[in-house]
Amino acid sequence: MLKALIFDFDGLILDTETPEYLVWKNIYRENAFDFPLEEWNKIVGGRGLSDFNAADHLAHLSQGRLDAASVRARHSAESLAMIHAQPILPGVLEAIYFAKQDGLKLAIASSSSHAWVDNHTKRLGIFDDFDAIICAEDVGAGKTKPNPDLFLVALNRLQTRKEEALVFEDSPNGVKAANRAGIFVIAVPNPATAALAFDNADLIVKSLSELSLPRLYELRKRRLLDDDRRGGDGGIG
Repeated sequence: MLKALIFDFDGLILDTETPEYLVWKNIYRENAFDFPLEEWNKIVGGRGLSDFNAADHLAHLSQGRLDAASVRARHSAESLAMIHAQPILPGVLEAIYFAKQDGLKLAIASSSSHAWVDNHTKRLGIFDDFDAIICAEDVGAGKTKPNPDLFLVALNRLQTRKEEALVFEDSPNGVKAANRAGIFVIAVPNPATAALAFDNADLIVKSLSELSLPRLYELRKRRLLDDDRRGGDGGIG
């Protein structure tokens, strides 16, 4: 039985990733360099696959002409202005509303900091809708996505078993983390992640607005039936 929904934040609830990518791309272009999209894609949703740092990389390419701290400050200011102009992504508020009406527990599991996620969710008026918000500080250094720790902490906080939960993610790192936690995961790519591979997602949709709560129950039930047919218990042990 479905008892909990776990949401990523960046790129899933609020599209912070597209502004961050576009600003970096523009800064690189201004300085006659190509933005290394392949390296950027490795850190979207979590830093488990790369230690790429765009500001440090650009400073290195410029051979000292550009200062990493100054470039980082510019990127932060310009991308934050764009992010503040972004609305909550389609289908998110409806999913929250219908889930609460049906008595489901709700959590956010994000590789970002509490300062980032908490402040944005308060600004958007949805902070109190979630029973738990799990961020990077809650799992320790090196334990964010694609590691499963954020989702495992979320399950513990919600007092929910992995087979009773469903995850919404927008990045391959997030999908891998949900896989490793043994939780059914629906990928909802945003413009910055749409070209990436989501081979391990249980379902891929263009928007949360495509899903209804009855559909989520049916998807979860089907997954459990498939696990039973394979002789599994719906988890990773």
